[in-house]
Order: sequence, then structure tokens, then C-alpha cells
Amino acid sequence: MTRLNQTGLWAGVGLLALLASLIVVQVVARNFFDKGLPWADELARFCSFSLVFLCVPLLALRRSMVSVTLLQEMVGERVKRLLHLLSELALLAFAGFMLWGFAAYLPRAGKFLTPAMGMPNWWFYSLALVGTIMLALTVILLIVETLSGTAPIPPEETEL
Repeated sequence: MTRLNQTGLWAGVGLLALLASLIVVQVVARNFFDKGLPWADELARFCSFSLVFLCVPLLALRRSMVSVTLLQEMVGERVKRLLHLLSELALLAFAGFMLWGFAAYLPRAGKFLTPAMGMPNWWFYSLALVGTIMLALTVILLIVETLSGTAPIPPEETEL
């Protein structure tokens, strides 16, 4: 699972580089050539939300999501593990709601094309769907680790 999530991270890094390039191209086109590039704006939007969905599963695997640990630091190991489990169940519920939303939305809207690039919505939302599936699988793995009492992978032991 770590290797799959790291692949998502590297895809996200590639999308971030493309996003930065598109922004530069847009600025140059508008300021020097008085030319708007609607396709570049749409592709930049695709890159920005896709990279988030592809990188979140690795953050979840590392247990590096934003969290407030004040309560966890004051309680014992047993309660700490229960809090981890509740957090992971909430994240799994989020992934489940996202997948349910994709299942409700994409069959109807997937056949339509995006306005500027003419890309089918299925393709436009595909990386977000893949990232959400990876998140659900990652969280299931974390729940199994928490319930079995095996030690999670510390953030410093997973390499980029």
C-alpha cells in the first residue's frame, strides 16, 4: 500500500509541476499577447484538485493528517488507540460518502464534456475517484492495524 500511495504522491508532484507551468503560460499569454487560454485554466483546475486526491492517501497512511493531539497526549495507550480508531472510522466514512457521491454523479454527468477542453467528465474526475478509492483502502488497512494492535508506520520511516 505504501508503494501505491507513493506513486500517487509522485503523480501529484507531476501535476503540481504542470499546474505551475500552466499558470506561467497563462500569465505570459495574457500580459504579453493579450490572449486568454480557457483550456489552460480548466487543465490547471484539474491538476489542482487531482493532486490533492492523489496525495491524501499517503498522508493518511503516515498518520500525518492535520490533527490536534492535546487529548491524545494526556490519555493512556488504550484510549489513544480508541481515538485513532474513531478518527480512522470518520475518514472511512468520508471516503465512503465521496464514493457514493461519485456513484450518484458520474453516471449522469460523466457523458458531458468540460467547456474549454471538451474532456469527458469521467476523465476529468477520474484521478479524484482513484485517489478516493486509494484513501478508502488505506484507511481500511489502518483500521486493521489499530484493531490488531500492530504498530503503525511512523512518518519518518516512509520515504518520499
